Amino acid sequence: MSTTAVSVPMPTVPRRRRTPEDIAAAAPVTGEKHVLLAAPRGYCAGVDRAVIAVEKALDHYGAPVYVRKQIVHNVHVVSSLEARGAIFVEENDEVPEGALVVFSAHGVSPAVVKSAEDRGLRTIDATCPLVTKVHKEAVRFAKEKNHILLIGHEGHEEVEGTYGEAPESITIVNNPEEARTVHVEDPEHLIWLSQTTLSVDETMEIVEILRERFPKLKNPPSDDICYATTNRQSAIKEIAPQADLVIVVGSSNSSNSVRLVEVALEYGAKASHRVDFANEIDETWFEGVATVGVTSGASVPEILVQDVLHLLAEYGYGSVEEVVTAQEDILFSLPKELRATLKAAGDPDYKGVRSANLM
Repeated sequence: MSTTAVSVPMPTVPRRRRTPEDIAAAAPVTGEKHVLLAAPRGYCAGVDRAVIAVEKALDHYGAPVYVRKQIVHNVHVVSSLEARGAIFVEENDEVPEGALVVFSAHGVSPAVVKSAEDRGLRTIDATCPLVTKVHKEAVRFAKEKNHILLIGHEGHEEVEGTYGEAPESITIVNNPEEARTVHVEDPEHLIWLSQTTLSVDETMEIVEILRERFPKLKNPPSDDICYATTNRQSAIKEIAPQADLVIVVGSSNSSNSVRLVEVALEYGAKASHRVDFANEIDETWFEGVATVGVTSGASVPEILVQDVLHLLAEYGYGSVEEVVTAQEDILFSLPKELRATLKAAGDPDYKGVRSANLM
C-alpha cells in the first residue's frame, strides 16, 4: 500500500559516555554477543488501519484533521502525523464545529459519539475491530441482564469506551487484589470481559480468583485479548529465558508494551527495559551481557526497532537471530466512512490495509 511519506527527524543514537571496551573491562562478557529478535513484533493490523486512516484522511480532505486522543499509543507515530497536519485533542469540544475528527484505535463510548453529533462534527471511527467486538459483547450481555466484570486498567481509553457502553451493568476489575474484594449484587448472572492489551497470564489469574468466588461466572464466547498482544507475549516468553537483557521498544502509555517488559522478567530475563527510541538506551545495561532480546509493542513502527539494532551493532551485538513463534496475516478494512471517499476518488487502497507501514 502506498502512503505519502513525511520527513521526520529520527532520534540519533546516544553519544557514548563509555566505550564498549570500557564496559567489557567493567564486566566481562561470557559467550558470544548476539541478539534474539522477536517475531511477531511491532504494528498489528488494528494499529496499521488506524494510522493509515489518518494518513488517508489528510491526503483526501487536507489538513487539519483532528484526532481525539492519540490515534495509537506511540510518540513517534503521533509526532509524524502532527508533522503532516493532524491535530490531537483530548475531547470533541476542542474541535471546531463541522470539522473532521478521527476516533482513535482504542474506541470511544456512545457518549463521545453523541457529543460529536451534537457539534456537527464529521467523524471517522478508527476503533480497532477487535475492540469493537468487546463493545458489542458488553451491549449484548447487558441486555441479557448479566453483570459484567471488565478486567482492565481504569482510566485507559479502551476501558473507558467499553465501560461507557453499559455503565450500569459493568464493574471494572483492575488487578488480582480487586478481584478478591469486588462486590456484585447478583452472582448468578455474571460474565467477564477484558481489555484487549493485557498480559494473558495476569488476566487468567484474575479470572481464576473471580471464579473461585463466583462459581457461576461465565466466559465470553471468545478470548478478548487480541491476537497481536498474545503473539508478542508468546515471542518474548520464548526469548526471555535465554536473555541477559531484553529491550522493549514502545511508549510508556502503551499497555501492551509495558506488559512485554513485565512478561520478559517473569519468564527469566535477567533485566528488561522499555525505550521509545534508541537514544534512551543506557550503555551500562550491556555490562556482562552476552544475549540481548529485542521486541516492540503493537503500536511501534519497525524503523524504531531497526534504530535499536544499529545501536546494538555498535556495541558488538551485530549477530541477530530472529525467533519466530507465529505468523500474522490478519487484514482489516479501512473505516467505512473513509472507504466511500477513497473509492469515489479512485484510490486503489480503499478496500483494506496491510501491516507494512514502517513510517
